[in-house]
Amino acid sequence: MNVERQVEALLRELAPQVIGLLARRHGQFDACEDAVQEALLSAAQQWPEQGIPDSPKSWLATVASRRLVDEWRSESARRRREENSALMDLSGPGEASTVSESDDTLTVLFLCCHPSLSAPSQLALTLRAVGGLTTGEIASAFLVGESTLAQRVSRAKQTIKKAGAEFVLPPPAELAERLRVVLHVLYLMFNEGYTTSGGPELHRADLTAEAVRLTRLLHRLMPDEDEVTGLLALMLLTDARRAARAGDDGSLIPLADQDRSRWDAGMIAEGVSLVSEALEAGPVGPYQVQAAIAAVHDEAATAADTDWPQILALYDVLEKVAPGPVVTLNRAVAVAEVHGPEAGLELIATLDGDARMDQTHRVDSVRGHLLELAGDTGAAREAYLRAAGKTASEPEKRYLKLRAQRLG
Repeated sequence: MNVERQVEALLRELAPQVIGLLARRHGQFDACEDAVQEALLSAAQQWPEQGIPDSPKSWLATVASRRLVDEWRSESARRRREENSALMDLSGPGEASTVSESDDTLTVLFLCCHPSLSAPSQLALTLRAVGGLTTGEIASAFLVGESTLAQRVSRAKQTIKKAGAEFVLPPPAELAERLRVVLHVLYLMFNEGYTTSGGPELHRADLTAEAVRLTRLLHRLMPDEDEVTGLLALMLLTDARRAARAGDDGSLIPLADQDRSRWDAGMIAEGVSLVSEALEAGPVGPYQVQAAIAAVHDEAATAADTDWPQILALYDVLEKVAPGPVVTLNRAVAVAEVHGPEAGLELIATLDGDARMDQTHRVDSVRGHLLELAGDTGAAREAYLRAAGKTASEPEKRYLKLRAQRLG
């Protein structure tokens, strides 16, 4: 890992911890989050050239605290006394003597999923404060402009402030209420890392690793929640294939063509064990079903050995517990494998006109694949080119153009 990536990964891990440290002391999550973002920016600019400090968490906490002091200087004398106290409590850069080693990441995670916020605001704020995604990356995930997303984050923090939310983990009943959004956030974070929405790289291993790390933390906190177990299993079973997904030149390699000897057997074994445990425990949720589908893929020695009838049966279950256009699109692939490409194309046609899929390239990508299987090379080529025009991911764009070129 080069220095820039090492710094980026470290900052992503430390960001919620430092936010938690400051929020626990000052009780102002909105101001603390802003201050930490500026400290992260300073670190991203300085550390690659000057080196990572001996105590990076303490460095960030001190810089962010000074930023808070600058913001509060015009306020009352009482506030100024609090500021001076805060500076005395914090050690300087490189000195870790008084900086807590506790990890407040999960507390920040659930605070960002406060019930006073709308679901989109919960997602946006958590991806920024906990996941370390930039405003641009989050905007791309939500298919909105950066300015719109920035306003959403700002409003979310103000809403939390007005609600008087304290920096503590909510009681068990409220934890359960927020869990669905927390899981969705971690799922989005992982997906952004596994297949980046834009740019020159196919995946960002640091981001998938952080999503797995946070989900492991959540699993330790809530070991009896089967959907937490299912999501962790899904991440492991999916990320196990990462090394085989790209060629030496960074080009995308589809699942059927991957060298399965490069898959991580340890991650697959852990994922299979986790999903088996979750499925045996009780009612089935969407993450458990998706993990079961991933397990069927991972346990096939070759692409030809894939048990597509079992995968289709699992997608039938998934469509009942979590219906949606993405599920329909993925199910169309399984239908095509079991009943032929024409049947899959008929199912994809039901998504035409669905506004939720207008901005994604995946419908045209899958349609192109099934048209190619059906022998309609001209229509397949057009579909691949339409898909290439819609994706901001350079590896995916190159792959789709190459598929179109081969049919030309």
